[in-house]
This record gives sequence, C-alpha cells and structure tokens, in this order.
Amino acid sequence: MAVPSRFSRDDPDPRPAPTTPLRRVRLGAFELDATSGELRSTEAADPNQKIVLREQVFQVLLMLLERKGTIVTREEIKNRLWADDTVVDFDRGINTTIQALRRSLGDSADKPRYIETLARRGYRLTVPIEYLESVPGTALEKDRDWQQHAAAPISIDAGTSQRRTKPRWLALAMLLVLVGVVLVSWRHFRPAGTPKPQRIVLAVLPFENLTGDPNKEYLADGLTEETISQLSRLNPEQLGVIARTSVMGYKHKDARLDQVERDLSVQYVLENSLRENGDHIRLTSQLIQMKDQTHLWARDYDYPAKDILRVQDDVAKAVAEEIKVHLTSQQQAELEQPHRVNPEAFDAYLQGYYFFERNTDKDTETAGKYYERATQLDPSYALAWVGLSRVRKWQGMRGLIPTEQGYRLAREEVERALALNPNLAEAHTQMGRIKQQLDFDWAGGDASYQRAVELEPGNPEAVRGAASSAAMLGRLDEALQLDRRAVDLDRLNAGSWERLAETEFFMGQLDEAAADIKKALELNPDVWPGDSMLSQIYVLQGRPQDALPEIKLVRYDHQRAYLYAIAYYALGRKKESDDALRELIHKFPQNTYEIAGVYAFRNQSDEAFEWLDRAYVQRNAGLIETKVDPLLKSLHHDPRFASQLKKLNFPI
Repeated sequence: MAVPSRFSRDDPDPRPAPTTPLRRVRLGAFELDATSGELRSTEAADPNQKIVLREQVFQVLLMLLERKGTIVTREEIKNRLWADDTVVDFDRGINTTIQALRRSLGDSADKPRYIETLARRGYRLTVPIEYLESVPGTALEKDRDWQQHAAAPISIDAGTSQRRTKPRWLALAMLLVLVGVVLVSWRHFRPAGTPKPQRIVLAVLPFENLTGDPNKEYLADGLTEETISQLSRLNPEQLGVIARTSVMGYKHKDARLDQVERDLSVQYVLENSLRENGDHIRLTSQLIQMKDQTHLWARDYDYPAKDILRVQDDVAKAVAEEIKVHLTSQQQAELEQPHRVNPEAFDAYLQGYYFFERNTDKDTETAGKYYERATQLDPSYALAWVGLSRVRKWQGMRGLIPTEQGYRLAREEVERALALNPNLAEAHTQMGRIKQQLDFDWAGGDASYQRAVELEPGNPEAVRGAASSAAMLGRLDEALQLDRRAVDLDRLNAGSWERLAETEFFMGQLDEAAADIKKALELNPDVWPGDSMLSQIYVLQGRPQDALPEIKLVRYDHQRAYLYAIAYYALGRKKESDDALRELIHKFPQNTYEIAGVYAFRNQSDEAFEWLDRAYVQRNAGLIETKVDPLLKSLHHDPRFASQLKKLNFPI
C-alpha cells in the first residue's frame, strides 16, 4: 500500500531544504496554509471556503513550491510519495495526483495556468510565488508537532524544557500509535470465533512473458488467472491462494520476495515464465518457501500449444504434493480429467478476458468479439458464455447497445453457461448479479451468490458478491465477515477494501469506513465510488465542509451535482443545495434514485417517494441499496417505506 513519506533530511532531492519554512504562501489566485494543507481561492465568492488537500497532493504541491518554477521530475515525485518497497502503479498514481492538484487549482493540462507538464520529464509551477508568513524551522512540512511548536512562545527556558521532555513525550506518542494500530488491526481482522489452525497461503506471481512477442501478454496473464483458479479449488480449507488483482501489481517489477511475503502474508510463492519454440510452449515453474526463501522445486513443462490446458493440472498436482495439501478422491479425479475445451477457443477466451479486465467501453467491445469467437469455436465452453454475458450486461447498462437487448442477451448467455456446467462458480456469480440488479429477485440472487461461494470459497469475486447481497438484504454482520474474507484473499485489490468500507458505511461505522475507503484510494485512486463515498461519509460525520474538496475529485457530473446538493444542505446553504438539485433533475433526470436520496436527506418525504416510484418504473440499479442506504433514513418511519420495500421484494 502506498504510504506518502514526510519531508526529511533523507529526501532524495539533492537541493538544500529552505531554512525558513512557510506557514502561508500565495501562488496565483490561491493561498496555501502549509501547516494544515488547506488551499483557499482569493477569488472565490466565499473567501473562507477552503480545500483540504490530500496528503499526496499536498506533498507534490510543496515540491513544486520548493523548486520555485524549476522542474520536479516524475522520479523525484515517486521517491517522495512512495517507499522503495511499495507495490503500486507509479505512473498512474502520479498522473492521478497531478490531476487532483490541477482540479483543486482550477487548472487543466490542455491550457495550464499553474502547472506545466514537461513531456516525459516532470512538472513545474508557472505562476508567481509570494511568501506571506513564515516561522523558524528546518523544513517545509505539514506536521502537528511542528504546528504546536510554531505556535508556542519562543524562549530559552521553553526550548530547554522541550528538549528535556521530548523523549518521554515521543515514547508516549509511539505507545499510543502502537496501541491504536493493534486495536484497528484486531477490529478489522479478528476471528469470528475459536481460531482455526492457520491455513497455508500461496501467491502465484504473474507469468513472465519470455516469448519475445509482446502480443503474447494476454496468454501470460490468462495462464496466471487459470493457475490461480485451479489451485484455489484444490482444498480451500487448507490452501488459500491470493487472487489475481493482488499479484498482478508485481507484473514487470523486480519485486523482492521478502516484500511479497510482507505485502500478502504468504508462506509460499509460485514463480512462472512462458517461452515459445515453434508450435511448442515451455512453461517453467518454481515453488519457493518464504520463511527461508528455499526453492522447493523447479520444473519445465513442454507441451504442444494445443495441449496448453494440461499445464494447470500438472502444476496444481505438483504443488499439492510438495506442500502436502490433502485432496479428496473427487478432487484427485477432477485433476485427472482431461480438459475438453477447444484450444483455439481457449486462446480466444484468454484474449477476451485480457481486454475485459482493461475496463473501458472500447476494450469491452473487443472482449465481446473474442468471447463470441470462443463460443463459436466451442459452443460447449461455459466460461466463455459467462464472459459474453458480462460484456452484454455492461453494454446494456452503459447504453452502448439498447438496454433491454443487452440485459436479455446477458440473461440468455449465463443461463446457457449454467446449462452446460451447473457447478461453475463464475456463472452463479453472474446470475446473482442479473437476478438482483435487473429482476429485484433478492432471494434468488442471494442463493446464486451463496452457491458460487460454496463451489469456490477462495474466489474473491464470488465472496464480494455474496457480501454485497447480504448487506443489501440487511444481514450486515454476515456481510462484514465476508468482506473481511475478501480482503484476506485479495488484500491489494482496491475493490475489496471499497466493498468493506461500503458495508461499514451502511452499518454506521463511519470512522472505519473512512479509513478503509482511503486505503482503497491509495491502492487505486480511480476506484469507484471512492471519492463519492468519502464525501458522503464526511457529510454523515458532521463534516460537510471536508466533503466539498472530495466532491471536486468525483469524475461524473451527475454524481457531483447529487453530492453538492447533500453537502450544501448539511452546511445550511440551502440556495446552493437547491441549485445543485435543480441541475441534477434538469440535466440527469434518469438518475431517479439519486434524486430521491437528495429529497430524503432534505426531509422532503413526498418528493422522495415520488422519485423512488419513478426509479422503480425505470428499474434503476440504485434501488438495490434501498433497505440500507443511510441517506434514506428519514423515510424509515413512514408507512410508504415499508410498502416500497415490499414492492421491491425486500424482506421486511
């Protein structure tokens, strides 16, 4: 997880730190309070409105101010914001941080007024800098101790007293921090009952593509996913396998094994590489024990390309034998069964999976073409039908194809997958989505999710789906346990932390929800609905002023209008809330559930129920949260709310 470092003498920047740190500095039309990380526009209608910068955004702004118009390189930003052993997509993280800083300054990359990009090198400030106030010190930083010291009367006696008491104070502070960390860790990951014997946990590192052909990346990624899936099915009670998202962060990185062990809490790592020789594929795998980094075994698997599916079974059997995973006779028989998938269809499926995971409309369309080809080459390939169902649902939801058509095709395709393989966890997970999100069949969808987890307890996507289903049905304690399991399975996946934060949000555990959504944002600044959820948490915590800068970071116009309507109302700025609500209704009338939520938060129950009725007619996907959404709390004692739940088939 990315942890921003503080400015210190060990900072990689070779330039000397300023001897007089700043408390306030003006840059263009903004003033920065360096003690609190607050930015204020001198041109805003409300001169007291402040933007609280996130830590990483604040650190980058400080670097730019230090350089006074000279370049700050991307490498320097990386070294400042992340420790050497951090596993994160640095380029994406830097880009997102710069984008967030530009949004806070009302700046843009196309027409920069504050921050200039120097292609492939770095960034620099382009506005005059004026130092308004400074205090004695040794570095420009945002630190509570420094703030208190700066505010204290300066005298020889006070300084002497401070030097005498500092070690004792520092020890107490460190003790308090340690106690806090232990309590938070115990709260999040304490066992539900009597602790069971510790499972073996293994990570399959991404297959290294050594074919010399970058177009074979899809094959390397697909084999990584398939190997994880096969191993996770062996004996989930005894062997836990870290999910794909968490291990893919190590792709193309020379990660130290001890760092992998710390990041993922694993006892074993499986390293793999892929080579090609004519029509043959050679896979090299080696199993490493983490406690002493012993290589337990290394093997080469040489197959004709058409027989590549055999490698997953052979590797799984070898791993099971080496780490003594007990297999039932049925599990052993399943490993011995030959795969009956057409090799060309398997190749097309892997390419479809590769593009679908890129998560854009264009890539999803490409994924659909590959999934279609896979089903044409092998009509009995159930997993390819699931992939095609997911594409159609996405396209219908996004309006890329007619909504009704997309949903109809998605249903037909997943039904076909289940007819072909009733024991396919991925198909039950997809059916759970369709039943709940499209049919409002909560019980049926819940049964599908539970069946998926029963079939593959180590599949984090199935576990997250079951957690979401339990939460929406009001079984929040059960949802919390499932969410914690999903984090254990996939702890570097921002989506797992976001899902946990969402359940905590529904439970009213707002401090925990804020901490976990921030973890999700550190892992992936684009995780949805990261900034949106954090702003709602701040509003419900009674901190609507802190919500405003978070709302600026939200990507979607309709979501920002919705959030501004709530935050301004909480601030008592009703006119601005009215304006935001009017914009939401005028520009985005299809967002019926959000409009209902604003009215409910503003205690306008008649209007709220009117828009909930519209959402029902529209089959708005947001209705899935009706039973647990805290913004609808004002409606709970109205008889119409129980009627609404009944109409939606929710248990009352």
